[in-house]
Amino acid sequence: MTIREQLEQREKEYLSPYAALSARSKGRSRPEEQCDIRPVFQRDRDRILHCKAFRRLKDKTQVFLTPDGDHYRTRLTHTLEVSQNARTIAKALRLNEELAEAIALGHDLGHTPFGHAGERALNRICPMGFEHSEQSVRTVDKLEKNGAGLNLTYEVRDGIRNHQTVGTPGTLEGKVVRLSDKIAYIHHDMDDSVRAGILKERDVPSGIREILGDTATVRLDRFIHDIVMNSMDRDDIRMSEPVARAMQELRQFMFDRVYQNQEAKSEEQKAEMLMETLYGHFLKKLDDLPTELRKMIAEGEPKEKVVCDHVGAMSDRYAISLYEELYIPKSWHI
Repeated sequence: MTIREQLEQREKEYLSPYAALSARSKGRSRPEEQCDIRPVFQRDRDRILHCKAFRRLKDKTQVFLTPDGDHYRTRLTHTLEVSQNARTIAKALRLNEELAEAIALGHDLGHTPFGHAGERALNRICPMGFEHSEQSVRTVDKLEKNGAGLNLTYEVRDGIRNHQTVGTPGTLEGKVVRLSDKIAYIHHDMDDSVRAGILKERDVPSGIREILGDTATVRLDRFIHDIVMNSMDRDDIRMSEPVARAMQELRQFMFDRVYQNQEAKSEEQKAEMLMETLYGHFLKKLDDLPTELRKMIAEGEPKEKVVCDHVGAMSDRYAISLYEELYIPKSWHI
């Protein structure tokens, strides 16, 4: 019996009857030989960690565009916090921790530079639209490894595609990640907003504080405990009604005071203009695209979609640098 088979047997003996078992995965789009050490979801986690799209997350905006200060979240640190929340919940519920981790680490691989401002710009200008959860699946299916993709399992891809509120994941692990994502961004966006001086803890309405607590740490602990206690030994992932309602109210409070705050978001129009300009540039000059993307167009992919693939994959820093190179005059010198 291989090490992988021993680990699969351990899952069958220990995990909840509602957990997704590695040995019962629906498999990959392209069949491949099994690893003798790692079960399939662990293998997917490793593939995501080593891919280029994951590394680019370190230079992509979470909420605040190019903030001054070392401690504001990026898309990468957001992803790591989602992963930690999901692992904590999955472990407590005896779900498949490696599946939850793989989904969490891959859920934002298709996110644009400049956060949702970049996503809005591409969705507005591209005829096919642009939605980051679908782009994350496209990233792991087609864009990574020079067009070969990562060939992830069905369950990981399903969790990535359905991590937003409108999605319905097919596994409890996917449902854990969907809630962990919300918890993470509400938690850290509040923390970053206090750091930026946009909010103070006492600004949170008293009704929300009475249910969730007065500090970010207490709120995070309350969210996770509430999910675990209300999901134990059930074929569902849920929160209690009071905590779910308070979380929704806190989310709306963050939209009103932060996500739509004109001071905090003052640079977003510039970011959207930059994204639209780069999109227009590459649509007119397809020869400037990387070789593997030009090959996709030659094989029948719509050029508008492939240009979105290229511009949407950029980091904030690279997009700004490229824009300056293309459109900002340089001093003349010999």
